[in-house]
Amino acid sequence: MMQQVNIGLVGGGTVGGALVSALAGSGDLLAARLGIRLQIARIAVRNLHKARSSNLPSHLLTDDWKSVVHNPDVHVVVELMGGTTTARQVVLAALKHGKPVVTANKALLSAHGEELFAAARAHRANLYYEASVAGGIPVIKILRESLIGNRILSLRGIVNGTCNYILTRMKLEGADFAEVLADAQRLGYAEADPTLDIDGFDAAHKTGILASLAHGFWVRPAEVHVEGIRHITRLDIQSASQLGYTIKLLGVVKTIAPGSTKPTRSGTRRSSSPASGILVAVYPALVPNDHVLASVNHAFNAIAVHGDRIGETLFYGRGAGGDPTASAVLSDLADAALDLRHDSHQRVPAFVPHAADSVHVVPVDQVVSRYYLRLTVIDQPGVFAKVASILARAHIGISSVIQPEGHEGETVPVILMIHDAPHAALMRAVAQIRRLSVVKAPPTVIRVENTSD
Repeated sequence: MMQQVNIGLVGGGTVGGALVSALAGSGDLLAARLGIRLQIARIAVRNLHKARSSNLPSHLLTDDWKSVVHNPDVHVVVELMGGTTTARQVVLAALKHGKPVVTANKALLSAHGEELFAAARAHRANLYYEASVAGGIPVIKILRESLIGNRILSLRGIVNGTCNYILTRMKLEGADFAEVLADAQRLGYAEADPTLDIDGFDAAHKTGILASLAHGFWVRPAEVHVEGIRHITRLDIQSASQLGYTIKLLGVVKTIAPGSTKPTRSGTRRSSSPASGILVAVYPALVPNDHVLASVNHAFNAIAVHGDRIGETLFYGRGAGGDPTASAVLSDLADAALDLRHDSHQRVPAFVPHAADSVHVVPVDQVVSRYYLRLTVIDQPGVFAKVASILARAHIGISSVIQPEGHEGETVPVILMIHDAPHAALMRAVAQIRRLSVVKAPPTVIRVENTSD
């Protein structure tokens, strides 16, 4: 006789509705492959009377999440409500009952992951979170299981579809940021308040989770350096293209060589000793056009992972939306069902420290990089000499200077490509440059990503 696993779903929004539809359409396929039938037993929603685009079975609905979590007939709890307050209560309550939990909530894991995984261990319950990063791309399972024999040297991801959509259209159409953002909001790619996306916080939640998983110790949100894309202009996109680059918002995790603020080289086989630190950051960057991440367009996500054994691999797909996220939730539900049947409480631990006491998050101020620097200056002789003098005193070299054509008036843009420089030193120099009377707008600083790290 086929076993049945009953699901308690908390959250009936876009992803919750997609999950219900996915189980209706793929339930027989899953049952055939697992030998276990997955069945939704109850669904908790905030408002029973809210009009919904999805067909949630009305007889399964309740507005009392506790009645779902505490129901003895519910074997697995799926949290898809979002937020970090009630969602935390839901997950902790389920884990304390020894029930496995599946969540897509990256903000919750970023803020409370350490506590939640500790609760899962204490109560011998599993917490599954494949859908929390990059939607339908199975990057969590890849890092946790498929690459278990690799040290992760670097990880670079385009993990926010809204920002990638905006930057792609700015490049392909020569459009301005504000214009494309308004379109993205109208089309549903961006929220009415787009702060979480365009200021980098959504990508930071995901990047912190990936960093924690890759390096075996919990990376707290305050340790993740975050920059968004509000300051990126059409001129920056065009100038980057002329220089052979594409601007992308990247989530970056990379090891820093012991005793150095420079990242490890990809061509160097690492010894068995751990890195002294890792950079965990989200920032817009100039990506070389010959790197695969430069060609990831529109709302797609991609994550390039470089392991010491496997080398560089790329994972690409839809990173958001109901169906891709529901696909990841189904994957976790399949694992949860099999783990329940075999009474397996932890096949591969979520976070496996490896000499974690020697590893720490390196402040971005200490990290060396190349930079693109755009200035808006008065069009008069001697301006460049003043700027160059400040950079020279800071021991920062200039590799090239570009003055884009077609700009007339009292002020003109000047673009400087900066040699390797520590972030803190460059920012101090930029602050001095900003105070020059000939500089008429805040400078724009964008990293040039060295994809060979």
